[in-house]
Amino acid sequence: MPAKTPLAVVKDKFGDKKKLVEALEKLTGEALWVSRTNKDKGLAHVSNAKLLRLHATFTEVKEKFGSREKLIDAIVEIEKRTKDAGYRQHLAAWPVPRLYDTYRSLQKRHGAPAHAAKAAAPEKKAKAAAAAPKASGSVEKKPKAAKKA
Repeated sequence: MPAKTPLAVVKDKFGDKKKLVEALEKLTGEALWVSRTNKDKGLAHVSNAKLLRLHATFTEVKEKFGSREKLIDAIVEIEKRTKDAGYRQHLAAWPVPRLYDTYRSLQKRHGAPAHAAKAAAPEKKAKAAAAAPKASGSVEKKPKAAKKA
């Protein structure tokens, strides 16, 4: 079954593009939005796929954090740079989708417990050794018996 086109998804979820733009504009208040759109065209001239991605991202950020500032705080906290005002100011210039993508990648990098990664490594080696085919004609060596003194 083929995936739905962005137009089909917009029609299913919102009815038409105008309603999607209105829903997105509700989410893009001062708390989340860094205005980078063309003032003449606005969001109505953006592709359906991009609008759907923006809506999904803004909805998720609104639920988890509530504002851009809290998202920036979470990124700074993960990187352990809470006292670095320059870094915080640098992140403040980024749009929400870029910030959220950075947050998710940092969560993957720093969020996984170290002991889980170490425990998974021996399992992978054991599976690889069991799955490796033995060379044909090779003779397995048996361990030698220990000599008695």
